Amino acid sequence: MDRADSPFDLPESAAATRPEAYPELGVRQFGRFNWLGMWTLYLKEVRRFTKVWMQTLMAPIVTTLLFLAIFSLALAGLRPDINGVPFINFLAPGLIMMSIVQNAFANSSSSLLVAKVQGNVVDFLMPPLSPLELNIGITFGGLTRGLFVGVGTFSAMSLFVDFTIHSFAAALFYAAIASLLLGQIGLIGGIWADKFDHLATITNFGITPLAFLSGTFYSVTQLPRFAYQVTQYNPFFYMIDGFRYALTGHAEGSLLFGASMLIGLTIIASIICQYVLARGWRLKT
Repeated sequence: MDRADSPFDLPESAAATRPEAYPELGVRQFGRFNWLGMWTLYLKEVRRFTKVWMQTLMAPIVTTLLFLAIFSLALAGLRPDINGVPFINFLAPGLIMMSIVQNAFANSSSSLLVAKVQGNVVDFLMPPLSPLELNIGITFGGLTRGLFVGVGTFSAMSLFVDFTIHSFAAALFYAAIASLLLGQIGLIGGIWADKFDHLATITNFGITPLAFLSGTFYSVTQLPRFAYQVTQYNPFFYMIDGFRYALTGHAEGSLLFGASMLIGLTIIASIICQYVLARGWRLKT
């Protein structure tokens, strides 16, 4: 075929460079939002962790049950009720929330880091997905894993703990907002990190200490005044305290302030994710 007859040579006319000028090429046209593409990305994120469910779902559930067993055997008979709640019932919601946030972070962060390490991060950049669609697809994958782990841990603990759900709506809200926030933070961490040691640094020196020191194993009212005041501005405290309220009906902090803080931080993290994805920071270079 002569070069002049090739249908793939773009004419010099600027108007002819539009995709609709080449119906014979079968160019797909999307609306303002690529719902199919975002849904496909979300399913890819979910299937990525469900394919190795023993590692991503069962392992954190078993680990959390071990925490419950150790503290129950060591302290349950020695600790008095906390705010009228038996120690084991006070401990369980904190352990569930700790497992939720760790896994929501791990899912979003590992998704991007593995793609960067394996050299196939182009799979996120080439499809016709906007930064917002990428953000939603990856973050909701982390949300789903966090909720799966939370439901699984709650179900397993129900065999040993006499749960009475005070507010199902509050339980769902705090589990979801915590997963969304940590999913967003995990997305930022996955973009920033160049190796798994970087993510381990965030987990070991950030997420785990904040979760442990936010009233997971004790009442924050026992802390010295300065430490107690610091805790009141720790978002992890409000995740745990709100989820504990949902299961026991007792809260140690302001539920309204805590919910507002978590929603605000999630919006801020989402804006940051949108910015770095739009710029292609540490993804395109």
